[in-house]
Amino acid sequence: MLRSLSGRFLILTLMFVMLAEIMIFVPSVARFRQDYLLSRLERAQIASLALLADDFISADLEEELLRNAEVYNVVLRRDEARQLILSSPVPGAVTETFDLRDASPWALMGDAIGRLWDPEPRVIRVIGNPVREAGLLIEVTMATDGLRAAMVEYGWRILGLSLAISGITSVFLFLAVRALLVRPIKRVIAQMQSYAAAPEDTRRIIEPSAGVTELREAEQALKQMETELTAALKQKERLAQLGGAVAKISHDLRNILTSAQLFTDRIEQSEDPTVSRLAPKLVNSITRAVNLCESTLAFGRAEEPAPRLTMVPLAELVGDVIDGERLAVGEGDLSFSEDIPATLSVRADAEQLHRVILNLVRNARQAVLATDGAGEISVSAEEDEAAWMIRVTDTGPGLPAKAQENLFLPFQGGARRGGAGLGLAISAELIRGHGGQLLLERTGDEGTRFCIVLPKTVVNLDAVAE
Repeated sequence: MLRSLSGRFLILTLMFVMLAEIMIFVPSVARFRQDYLLSRLERAQIASLALLADDFISADLEEELLRNAEVYNVVLRRDEARQLILSSPVPGAVTETFDLRDASPWALMGDAIGRLWDPEPRVIRVIGNPVREAGLLIEVTMATDGLRAAMVEYGWRILGLSLAISGITSVFLFLAVRALLVRPIKRVIAQMQSYAAAPEDTRRIIEPSAGVTELREAEQALKQMETELTAALKQKERLAQLGGAVAKISHDLRNILTSAQLFTDRIEQSEDPTVSRLAPKLVNSITRAVNLCESTLAFGRAEEPAPRLTMVPLAELVGDVIDGERLAVGEGDLSFSEDIPATLSVRADAEQLHRVILNLVRNARQAVLATDGAGEISVSAEEDEAAWMIRVTDTGPGLPAKAQENLFLPFQGGARRGGAGLGLAISAELIRGHGGQLLLERTGDEGTRFCIVLPKTVVNLDAVAE
């Protein structure tokens, strides 16, 4: 109960209501004390009128008048003369004097709290203005025990009323919170549990219905999240099915390519100059296709195989990629350029880096050819103390906004109509396996540039373990 939202709200309500009652209680008690003292002054003034009407009254009558007024003596100041009107024996010395004529609210509240705090009976002097201007001032001497008893009784009544008000208020607020907040929150929780049981079932996606603005906004955000999660799960299911199909295709394709390798061995023996020049590239291409099929089969069983890092001559690798793309383009207005230092070598898996650069160059070629077919694709590289940077730049039309938002996500970051967006996703994963990054440095009407960053540092596993 106390750990629930409604229970804690009930406790907080009780606390705040009691705090408000305390803030009301102190001024109320101060006002009660002031009224009590003023009433004693008024009674004392009425008692003094008997003596003013008759110059002599009996001692018994004087005692009765003072007892009814609950004071020991009465002093009335009239015409600048201070006169003791009524008097009786005072049981002790006067300890305090209170002037009610110009007392501030803070002074009245302080005196009231002080009287409640002090249980000892004392004799005090009270000064005030006579009613109906019957003199300049009236002064009485009285005991505090009756005053304190009346204040305590009044305080208990105020406390009881405060408890009743706070209790009733808390109950109503408790019921209101349960109806307006707790029940809708429990409904959302129940819906989330229902959705978690079968997230692929679109019927279990929440429909916002809360009347409270904040809860409705939370339900709308939850609906959007559940909708996106359901779509992602469906996509992952399709990817799993696609992966199974690709694995089967790759298995059969590997067998076909293996047979093709046997035929290329005979082609290499040809004495035709053109065949001799193109045969090694054909052999390399078929070999890479076989390796790709084998990697795809391994990926279907687990993940992309870990890269086998060696120092790779970058100019030779990039030249192989560019030569293959030039053959694919043939004669045309699309040109290729390389700016790779001849002695530059990078630490990478040669096959995986070849796949990444080939994918970037091929994407660039398809982007340029999709427009007017004229343009340039360049591959450059540089290094600093921390990393090697390989950049692939084209003069194509740039990537659309949707492709930029989901650039490295499979089936979402495709830049071409009909493209699946797998190439960049696979490339980014391969570079991450090297400890590096694949970055989109710029894109727009002037073209697009990707950058492959490969770190030079080698992770010390022994140091990490320590």
